[in-house]
Amino acid sequence: MTVKTAQKITLWEFFQQLGKTFMLPVALLSFCGIMLGIGSSLSSRDVITLLPWLGHPLLQAVFIWMSKIGAFAFTFLPVMFCIAIPLGLAREDKGVAAFSGFVGYAVMNLAVNFWLTAKGILPTSDAALLKAHNVQNVLGIPSIDTGILGAVIAGVIIWRLHERFHTLRLPDALAFFGGTRSVPIVTSLVMGMIGLVIPLVWPWFALGISGLGYIIDRAGEFGPMIFGTGERLLLPFGLQHILVALIRFTEAGGTMDVCGQTVSGALTIFQAQLGCAETHGFAESATRFLSQGKMPAFLGGLPGAALAMYHCARPENRHKIKGLIISGVIACVVGGTTEPLEFLFLFVAPALYVLHALLTGLGFTVMAVLGVTIGNTDGNIIDFIVFGILHGMATKWYLVPVVAAVWFVTYYALFRFAITRFNLKTPGRDIDTTSEETSATTSAQGQSGYNVPALLNALGGAENIDSLDNCITRLRLVVKDMSRVDEAALKANRAIGVIKVNQHNLQVVIGTQVQSVKDEMVQLMRAPQAVAQTEAG
Repeated sequence: MTVKTAQKITLWEFFQQLGKTFMLPVALLSFCGIMLGIGSSLSSRDVITLLPWLGHPLLQAVFIWMSKIGAFAFTFLPVMFCIAIPLGLAREDKGVAAFSGFVGYAVMNLAVNFWLTAKGILPTSDAALLKAHNVQNVLGIPSIDTGILGAVIAGVIIWRLHERFHTLRLPDALAFFGGTRSVPIVTSLVMGMIGLVIPLVWPWFALGISGLGYIIDRAGEFGPMIFGTGERLLLPFGLQHILVALIRFTEAGGTMDVCGQTVSGALTIFQAQLGCAETHGFAESATRFLSQGKMPAFLGGLPGAALAMYHCARPENRHKIKGLIISGVIACVVGGTTEPLEFLFLFVAPALYVLHALLTGLGFTVMAVLGVTIGNTDGNIIDFIVFGILHGMATKWYLVPVVAAVWFVTYYALFRFAITRFNLKTPGRDIDTTSEETSATTSAQGQSGYNVPALLNALGGAENIDSLDNCITRLRLVVKDMSRVDEAALKANRAIGVIKVNQHNLQVVIGTQVQSVKDEMVQLMRAPQAVAQTEAG
């Protein structure tokens, strides 16, 4: 639910909102990656040689089908971003914004194709000429491949056009083309003109991204550490998605020829190699930025930190926090979602979180030095099995449990020392807080398992909320009066953390059930409006 507000957003807030829009295509990427990973692994010659019964035609048909379905997201990734960005950023008429995103992206590439044709570059079958101008098929249109960066820029422009024109009022004779109908029309005209400019300016964008990639490459084995540490440090501010997208989908994450096509970005390279029958093994230069780097911290380190927090809790409180700790570990190890654990210590010990970020980055470097080649995005046990074990010994998956065990011991020792030495108030060490949490969460729980009415009251009530949305683990809100937000009450009702970005923007860390919490809260906020409308009628 969103309510239109006249408040202007800062650049910082804009990048937070932009990062949130990446979650829709990224969630699909994770699913498609698993489908592609399982399908390609179990249909490979090496696996069939090892397990001949998998060569049955019916099973192979299923595995090839999985590979085809899984490849979808990576084939149409840019257009998905261009649709998701205006969809996520628009306050009203989101469907129109998404439709305009597709229209704008297609028209932009048609205009680029027109320019290339007018200049005599197209049509041609000269591979060298096509490569020199970075021409590839985009939605079946021979065009300059601007990748994810081009799609993001186009998506932001289309969102601004939507915000400006979706309420456009025209004279009666032209009224049919006004309002929301004007958005795709205006988008077609504007993106058509932008498409004519792209061939002139895009080489400079590509040069800048390539320069960033060069800097990261020159950092050698410390490049992955810079990336891994930076991602963790940006996570509390909700800005990590910008850095991640830059490395995964642009030249900053590397460029490589795979099956006759030039692909850019660490994840894009990995998925291209995964779907290419001619490729054997995966490029270390790409996987060093992917799942394998997270595995020491996600499969070993954070569970070690969780055990340390449990052991450091008061004995009488351990049973009260056991569910919180266990659910956080499961979310981390199985789902690759770390915030439920990280926010247990982020606010009480920021220095400990910085150490965690450095150790996470170090895990990226250690995996790269050891030559492990496990790709995908989440760093969880599913990625370990599907993209590590199923692809054989060449991925060096057997090194992951060894390094994860070292990280487990290291985290456990560091966290236990810090918590006891500095008396950090991690869960279970404050008697009053834990008793309040227990009493507050035993009543009025909805389908989400949370006392959503109490959470809404702690936010100052429905009338105090201008905008309500969510990402993977957080409620993201714009509130009228921040002083009405009761942080203690939010935490007493199982909120993991509360981040006050500024005097109006607020983030409440819930965990993996945040979508259900948000949906229940929206229903509560709409109920009084429905009653008021009924009475007015």
